[in-house]
Parts: sequence; structure tokens; C-alpha cells
Amino acid sequence: MPREKLLTVDELAELLGVPRCTVYRWSSDRTGPPAYRVGRFLRYRPAEVESWLNSRRHDERPVPA
Repeated sequence: MPREKLLTVDELAELLGVPRCTVYRWSSDRTGPPAYRVGRFLRYRPAEVESWLNSRRHDERPVPA
């Protein structure tokens, strides 16, 4: 069963357009996408990053009263 390629911290930072230190802070604070420790490295599953992004969607449309 083929697995999707895990993202590195650098790849995730580039994908989201944020500095590497932000990705590390998210991991430390547990506020970012779920991270996996592989040896001494952090890795991210693209599907979980997408799910995390969807949970943070900011919708500018007004909420009906």
C-alpha cells in the first residue's frame, strides 16, 4: 500500500508561506497540524495538514441573524 510522502518542516513552511520557526512553535505549542517525530525530525501528513487548514478557514461572509 503506497503511502503519501510526509512533509518536512521546510516543505510545510514553504507550502503555508510561514517561517520555519513558526512551524516549530506550532509543534511546541500543539497549535499546528499534527506532527510526527521520525528520529529527530518532524514530519507532517499532507492530508492532516489539509484538514487542519480547513478547520481554520476564515469566512468573511456575514452570519445571518
